[in-house]
Amino acid sequence: MSDSDPLHDDHKPEIYERNARTGLALFCVYLALYGGFVYLNAFRSDLMGQMFWGVNLALWYGMGLIAAAFLISLVYMFLCRKK
Repeated sequence: MSDSDPLHDDHKPEIYERNARTGLALFCVYLALYGGFVYLNAFRSDLMGQMFWGVNLALWYGMGLIAAAFLISLVYMFLCRKK
């Protein structure tokens, strides 16, 4: 397929740029979440050992990071879909 394929009208630089900016912004959100996880593990390990509903905070936070990655990918798909 070529760039002038009429079936694929989303092969435009402005669409690529918008999607890249969206992806970078969402990556920064996830990076902040992950940075919080690393900070707590490195400097506040006493907090990560605290138990909540029978499970320590480290496990809750880790599972939250996995869920956040999935949700962020859904947000990206929603924001980058064809209008």
